[in-house]
Amino acid sequence: MNAVAIAPQAQSAPRTAVVLLGTGVVGRALLTLLGTPAARSLRLVGAANSKRQHVLAEGVAPGDVAQHLARGREGRDNAPLLAALDAAGAERKVVIDATACATEASRHAEWLAAGYHVVTANKALAGGHLSGWRALQQATSTGSVYGDAATVGAGLPVLSTLRRLRHCGDSLLTLEGVFSGSLSWLFNQYDGSRPFSALLRDARRLGFTEPDPRSDLSGEDVARKLLIIARNAGFALGSDEVEVESLVPEALRGVDTATFLDRLEELDEPLRARHAQAATNGKVLRYLARLNQRGRARVGLVEVGPDHPAARLSGTDNQFALTTTRYHATPLVIQGPGAGPEITAQALLGDVLAL
Repeated sequence: MNAVAIAPQAQSAPRTAVVLLGTGVVGRALLTLLGTPAARSLRLVGAANSKRQHVLAEGVAPGDVAQHLARGREGRDNAPLLAALDAAGAERKVVIDATACATEASRHAEWLAAGYHVVTANKALAGGHLSGWRALQQATSTGSVYGDAATVGAGLPVLSTLRRLRHCGDSLLTLEGVFSGSLSWLFNQYDGSRPFSALLRDARRLGFTEPDPRSDLSGEDVARKLLIIARNAGFALGSDEVEVESLVPEALRGVDTATFLDRLEELDEPLRARHAQAATNGKVLRYLARLNQRGRARVGLVEVGPDHPAARLSGTDNQFALTTTRYHATPLVIQGPGAGPEITAQALLGDVLAL
């Protein structure tokens, strides 16, 4: 029996009303959390996937969302969702974006400027063009809150720690780490005994990669996370200022997903050669993000020795090593699982509750 914390209650206004955009793996995990006592102060008034939505200002039971969307005929239109937030009479109105849709992300600043809080796992705006980042900063200056913990590290306290350091007058000097749970898992497992393509199929089956693994292998997702961290640290980096090494062969970049998945073996030989060279040097391969004091940023495959912190990672662990003016002799290291719908959903819920 599901515990439903958000029952329709037209007679009393909730303190916080929320709408959820995206009911994929993260969105579904969040709906489960919204049905627990931890979310009893929240009222879900609408939910949407890419094609359909269900809206009810009096409240939608989280456990019923999938059924409503499956049988619903209401097409996608954000206006009724925002109207439901307004009609709920809540003190706080929150849009939760659990999609990876750039179009939805492009509206974040607009929603903030209109008085809605935005909580998101979507990196497309904050980690996209610098103009989008600046629009976010301007929009949040009006008092609306942008909850972004889930955009980096699947909820590890990376951005909150960095912002706290800055508020105390500390400054980020350099940054290095493994920012992708999927790439962490792949290279923690890759020891030459199995082809890389076989490991990639395993990672996809386990849900560690996106449905199209090129989203992970291209390095663009890692680059967006690096930009988000760097910008929060005060580096005004443009999206074209990050050097990105893609692990996807040129011939596979433009094909459809099904064709790419059929041709995964074409990744094997280039990575086998890189692994063999690293092994000859007594090192292992890790996909690292790096930022130096001059603002030079790069993400790509690196050979690291056995004493390097990234060489000792396991599973889907992310690692963020921050060298600052006060953490100078030894960097401040934040490490933990960096992939998984449950921990990402928890980060989203945490940002909503923090309001």
